[in-house]
Amino acid sequence: MYPILILGAGKIGASIAKLLHHSGDYQVTVGDRDETALARLKKVLPLHTLTLDVSSMSQLRDALAGQRAVLSACSFDVNPTIAEAALQAGVSYFDLTEDVETTRRIRALAQEARDGQIFMPQCGLAPGFIGILGHELTKRFDRLDSVKMRVGALPQYPHNHLKYNLTWSTDGLINEYCNPCDAIVGGRKIDVLALEGLENFALDGLEYEAFNTSGGLGTLCETLDGRINELNYKTVRYPGHQYLMDFLINGLKMGSQIERRKQLKEIMENALPVTRQDVVLVYCAAAGWKDGFYMQETDARKIYHQDIYGEHWSSIQLTTSAGATAVIDLHRTGQLPNRGFVRQEQVDLGKFLNNRFGRYYDTDSEHAEKVKV
Repeated sequence: MYPILILGAGKIGASIAKLLHHSGDYQVTVGDRDETALARLKKVLPLHTLTLDVSSMSQLRDALAGQRAVLSACSFDVNPTIAEAALQAGVSYFDLTEDVETTRRIRALAQEARDGQIFMPQCGLAPGFIGILGHELTKRFDRLDSVKMRVGALPQYPHNHLKYNLTWSTDGLINEYCNPCDAIVGGRKIDVLALEGLENFALDGLEYEAFNTSGGLGTLCETLDGRINELNYKTVRYPGHQYLMDFLINGLKMGSQIERRKQLKEIMENALPVTRQDVVLVYCAAAGWKDGFYMQETDARKIYHQDIYGEHWSSIQLTTSAGATAVIDLHRTGQLPNRGFVRQEQVDLGKFLNNRFGRYYDTDSEHAEKVKV
């Protein structure tokens, strides 16, 4: 049994714990300061739980004793402390962050990793699986021109003004709507503004919009820098969402300061219900030259909410936890680099989809479906 500590017993942390536990190969411990969340999880799974404060280095050191890996499902701002504790304990580190600065700090820590110890932030869906898929498409060309990556976690039955329901971390959502976004334009790596770059498109008979958001590219800008003319990531929503969020964040300046962002979080969590009836849309298009011809390759897939181990899971819950557990499993079985910082695009797509957790993204399985483009 492979001992692993999951920090954060919320929706995603609990889902990751469940997937790993049911595989039969992991000895899972879940830590959180919220005793109610731990008790709720322990009702359905015979797991070891710990009540701890993740901002306390001494408590983290104690919790990491005897573990081989730790995954943080906590807010991005506490991840550097958790990664520092992991470095000292000699265990591998994974997280779900979309925050660019957090990833930069974790990469610096990874330079001191021991043999067999890796630091792999940005696991899950976007960043995460979309980077693995996008990088796979780039391998199919002799010379690259562009890669466009689009991901949306959308309510299946939208009915409010924003045509959106809260399906994951509200802090993470506001963070990606406010912070600068990496992109490559005209062969140059630049920052672009979140909520800009609005475009409209149709897939499978439905209308969508997409716009710049922060963090979805992960480290792909660095990986493809100097090899590509255009690279961008945009979040997919139903038409009209970007206009209203732009009004709130930029028009009313609710994204300008941390305190204002907290107010926006309170407004959204009081106005937008959570739903488990959602769908994740993943779309990636790459263009370039192959055998002398200018060609395009496109991959589009949807993953709907579904029953997993006798419970109903939202699609964002499933895709995020499947993306994270798949790379943990690939690390455990020696299918990733063995030391230091590991980028999502270093994961082979075929190995990911063949993995028992990554299969939830496989359009040849009953869990995901291809989309007509």
